[in-house]
Amino acid sequence: MERTLPGIPASPGIAIGPVRLLLWELPVVPHVIISDDAVDREIARFTAARAEARKRLDQLRRRVEERAGSTEAAIFEVQQLLLDDPVMLEEVESLIRHNVGAEQAFHQHMSDWRQRYQREADAYLRERVGDILDLEIRVLSILLGLQDHDPLDIPPGEPVVLVSHDLTPSLTVQLERTSITAIATDVGTRTSHVAILARSLGIPAVVGLRDATHRLKGGELVILDGSAGTLNVNPTEEELALYRERERLEAVRTVELAQLTGAESVSADGVTVTLLANVDVPEEAERAAKSGARGVGLMRTEFLVLGRARMPDEEEQYLAYRRVVEAFAGQPVIIRTFDIGGDKLPVGGFPHEPNPFLGWRAIRMCLDQPELFKVQLRALLRAGVHGRVRILLPLVVTVDEVRDTSALLRECAAELASEGVPHRASVPLGVMIETPAAAVCADQMVPHVKFFSIGTNDLVQYTLAVDRGNVNLASRFTPLHPSVLRLIRGVVEVGRAHRIEVGVCGEMASHPLTSYALIGLGVHELSVAPRSVGVIKQLVRSICVSDAEDAARQALLADSAAEAEAIFRDRLVGAVGDAGLLE
Repeated sequence: MERTLPGIPASPGIAIGPVRLLLWELPVVPHVIISDDAVDREIARFTAARAEARKRLDQLRRRVEERAGSTEAAIFEVQQLLLDDPVMLEEVESLIRHNVGAEQAFHQHMSDWRQRYQREADAYLRERVGDILDLEIRVLSILLGLQDHDPLDIPPGEPVVLVSHDLTPSLTVQLERTSITAIATDVGTRTSHVAILARSLGIPAVVGLRDATHRLKGGELVILDGSAGTLNVNPTEEELALYRERERLEAVRTVELAQLTGAESVSADGVTVTLLANVDVPEEAERAAKSGARGVGLMRTEFLVLGRARMPDEEEQYLAYRRVVEAFAGQPVIIRTFDIGGDKLPVGGFPHEPNPFLGWRAIRMCLDQPELFKVQLRALLRAGVHGRVRILLPLVVTVDEVRDTSALLRECAAELASEGVPHRASVPLGVMIETPAAAVCADQMVPHVKFFSIGTNDLVQYTLAVDRGNVNLASRFTPLHPSVLRLIRGVVEVGRAHRIEVGVCGEMASHPLTSYALIGLGVHELSVAPRSVGVIKQLVRSICVSDAEDAARQALLADSAAEAEAIFRDRLVGAVGDAGLLE
């Protein structure tokens, strides 16, 4: 086996530790015909496996309840009920008595169950498909002796490098995060869920390794380099010494960047570039507020939905939003409404779609379910009394979507007023520019919004017709493609002409080279991962915006992303030198 596995850098940093494989997917189930004498033994094995699964689900429910509350933990109660379903027990035992091995009997029944539920008209029943699959994996893994791959088996206090095929939101909720020192996955790109999660947690990550879960056995000592995008397996003493020295130097650099926390983000030629923080969960708010960010440019609200059996009520949402608003006292906090769909589905998901990124998601889903949407809008208006809340709408493509949301906001404000509930009746509304449609028609949005926030992850995906989560297309996901640059520049020009604030909250803002390009295009508000605030602030203080603008004018005329990147890189290296600032 190659000792260095190449992947895609997803979150910077170096981690050294043992591999912990997480193979949370349906295992290959052998079709075994058993003798009549073995029937009772197979039924006993199945009963024992169910008992073990029940114990694990109970442990998992208690862990999640302690960390995230009883509502989130309720998803595992659903699986416990399925585990004791009398119809399932009767049919599986019947198959075993017809000489089918326990694994195959259970797998056959659960597969039939999943297919039947997928065809149900009742949305609640369709949402049980994910529970069925999760339970099927758990019981089959026990029957096949694969217990070590249960997420529950990652104990606290023993840092490991987690290696998985993928790390979905519903799987993340089960993990003991304090034990994970780094993440490596077979699939994914810099803008996939797992990459954003790792940067949010501040831990190194490499994605797009393709077949690491098949090459590794678990327990191997590895060096994960999140900046280079490599996984070094069973390193030599010399390699360990080299990387430990790099760890030391990175720790020194982290201390140096921390000294910039209170410094102004002003370029060498006197241009202020406002740096805001992206916040994924309320627990990050206090740390993000200490990063030197001047507010929140993107608070994602999907944490309230992912890995849950039911939607959160108004009070739970209000308290979550209030926590972040109060952590950034007096500073703007932009909160995005639910961006559910695509690669962010609750446990059980929504009806299966052949192309979810172009399907029923984000603002479309919310407007089609106004009673669900109004719960969130009411909570946001209530949180507005505690600070400078702004509401951001994802995946907007038409003016009607903004108008309809504004009407719902007015309706919610009237209801809260009639109920005597404290709230801010008028909260600034903005739209995410993350589709070519929104970028091209930004001028039509102007009368209805107070600000634009460019979501570059999806804007690149939709402009280039490249799935941002597809590792096979990673090299084609090129944010500096001239078409993307022209769309961003067009939005900036609309903002300037109509005095509409324009910021960027996508991953382009968090990387020095692409943030330099954004500044050159005229974007003077960047929202980045909290750990990136110091790096981008150092960049801003080291450059002349006029140089970046000149580079952008050349890049807009480039024939390819590679040519545009070379223009920005050459100009930036000329300004700051090649001292690691670009990485």
